[in-house]
Amino acid sequence: MINRKGARKAAQIPDEVMILLQSGQIPTVNLAEWLAVNHFSLLRHIVEELELQARYERMRANLEKAAENKIMKIIPAIAKEWLTLLNELPPKDAEHVFAGLASHPSDSVRCWAAYIVGLDERLSLEQKLQRIRPFAADGHFGVREIAWMAVRESVSGEIDAAIRMLHSWAQDEDANIRRFAIESIRPQGVWAKHIPQLKEAPEKALSLLELVKSDPAKYVQDSVSNWLNDASKMRPEWVRQVCEAWQLTSNTKETKRIVTRAQRSLNRA
Repeated sequence: MINRKGARKAAQIPDEVMILLQSGQIPTVNLAEWLAVNHFSLLRHIVEELELQARYERMRANLEKAAENKIMKIIPAIAKEWLTLLNELPPKDAEHVFAGLASHPSDSVRCWAAYIVGLDERLSLEQKLQRIRPFAADGHFGVREIAWMAVRESVSGEIDAAIRMLHSWAQDEDANIRRFAIESIRPQGVWAKHIPQLKEAPEKALSLLELVKSDPAKYVQDSVSNWLNDASKMRPEWVRQVCEAWQLTSNTKETKRIVTRAQRSLNRA
């Protein structure tokens, strides 16, 4: 069951798999499953699992008021309800509950936990980055995507400081952490708000991008090339100059792949 390939469409997911996904017993294995999870049903199971049934009705009522059946609205909405609950609990109990969410077998539940970090206004940017790190390194693709989305607004609000803090991330031995450093500041990230400062002045992030211009992992290479492709929509000549400079100073197959993909929109123009 755990090693299944996963159905291509939600309608093709076997009933027994959906039951386990909705109860949080197994992780999703592909995008079709990830999108098929009913987070409201899952929430009921997790509340019972953590013995917090008395809180469920209020959470459900609040979620129904703000009901918008889009996954990128549902996940932060549920996370907001959890954050409210955590703030009402004694510190030790809150820590226990959050730990349960953050380490849960269900990737969907870990996505909630990542957004709890991002939504917590008591945390500084540095604290948010520190606490989001385990989610950025998570073994599940969905959790890693949610991790950078969860802190993106905070990153965008302090973009210069964020870039400085992310320098060490871009040099981490974990490719997932290096990718987070780039993906979290993409000028026009997919499923996320744009970062106007970097659309207008992408050179702000050049020192960070330089650190991964010849990264050995394709996962990171794709992120770097997508970053530059984003920037090419507003600053095409700057992207061309960066790509030309990289080809002169970094004659590797990894850099060649990055600059080729980075200029795909420019080459279609």
